[in-house]
Amino acid sequence: MGLNTLTLLEAIDGLKTGKFTSRDIVSDCLGRIREVDAKLKCFVNLADDCIKEAKEKDELIKQTDIFIQKPLLGIPISVKDNYCTKGLKTTASSNVLKDYIPPYDATVVSKLRDAGAIIAGKTNMDAWAHGSSTETSDFFTTRNPWNTERLPGGSSGGSAASVASDEVIVGIGSETAGSIRQPASWCGTVGLKPTYGRVSRYGVIAMGSSLDCPGPITKTVGDAAYMLNVMAGSDGMDATASERKVDDYGKSLNMGVKGMVIGVSDQYLDVAEKEIAKNILESLKVYEKLGAKIKKIDLFNPKYAIAVYTILQRSEVSSNLGRYDGVRYGEGRESFGEEAKRRIMLGTYCLSAGYYDAYYLKAQKVRTMIIKDFERAFKEVDVIIAPTTPSTALPVGSSKNHPMFGEVSDVLVEPSTIAGLPGLNINSGFDREGLPIGMQIIGPQFSESLLLRVGKAFEKETNYLALKPKI
Repeated sequence: MGLNTLTLLEAIDGLKTGKFTSRDIVSDCLGRIREVDAKLKCFVNLADDCIKEAKEKDELIKQTDIFIQKPLLGIPISVKDNYCTKGLKTTASSNVLKDYIPPYDATVVSKLRDAGAIIAGKTNMDAWAHGSSTETSDFFTTRNPWNTERLPGGSSGGSAASVASDEVIVGIGSETAGSIRQPASWCGTVGLKPTYGRVSRYGVIAMGSSLDCPGPITKTVGDAAYMLNVMAGSDGMDATASERKVDDYGKSLNMGVKGMVIGVSDQYLDVAEKEIAKNILESLKVYEKLGAKIKKIDLFNPKYAIAVYTILQRSEVSSNLGRYDGVRYGEGRESFGEEAKRRIMLGTYCLSAGYYDAYYLKAQKVRTMIIKDFERAFKEVDVIIAPTTPSTALPVGSSKNHPMFGEVSDVLVEPSTIAGLPGLNINSGFDREGLPIGMQIIGPQFSESLLLRVGKAFEKETNYLALKPKI
């Protein structure tokens, strides 16, 4: 087992104590990429100078207490290809931007670089983040490490697969309506979608501006907490980034769930396949054993979120992609893929004169109803637990000729995204075919510390982390 199999916290501990060097970790990660990425196709492009950068980090590591200033020093990470990276090609997996090299870093990328992280490469995604399969990439389809005939989910499928396959220590994705949690579920990783505005969107190629949330994809809950400590915070370049003080997300991680009230809704369980619903109910027994109370609650049927999300997201896509006309940069509009064209046309229609009130305004009103429904639920319970996805990873090709594939696959995560709530996916077991099952934990706005604490309690009681895909 190489150093690439380490969790983030294990890797940092080893670097601090001198058990190995950053160059050792980076070398093992690059070796793993050479070994399996031809099968998985996680990366759109790789950085050229990772080994050189690792040597420089090793010199810094010799300094006393350097990890206080640079908490990710020497750690190789993967970055979803919709984050602008200065000097490193950023394409959003679209032919429109196939040769684009940004002159600046996204705020999150700047924070990761300042913390000492090494960007190993940019990961494949559904083009413009339009999808939940990583099949709508204009370049190639990423495969699931647990079964290469299955999809990794999306749109952050490349990041999730790169972490699940131990090509990197940790990755970052972005979620508009499931694009962190859903691929994390299908690939058996931890995926944290923060509260909207908790992490800056500046420099992330916009998809749905009122919904987009950057977040980490990791091997463990502790790793996700550590990453969020680096990523979260206000940003003068993003007016939607919250000024609220950032928690220490690792502080309460091991406090357990005794005395907590966990909500579960039949409306969510009924959407999932029976095997998945059964797994979630069995997982809730773990929490009962740990001292939590399980309470049945009523929530809006998640199917209503599909219509709301479709209208709002398509409308915002129409606005956001209007800048890629080939006049200032990028290729011409004929370079857009079929999915992008569909979303642009539907969004433009929803925003057009005579239809704005009928569609967009009505969707915003239902969005408010969904927000209030969650607010009511959180007066009764501390967190809500549900399946992350209706099914486990579907076969390659499933999204072809299925224009609503993403909405159907993300139906269980769309309501919380529409409400701007944080959500955490953790692996709660495997189905009869050996594919990971994802369980999501949803909380009120800015309750990331609570979600991580609940996720950690389950992680400590189970051994799913010990299982690795055989590629």
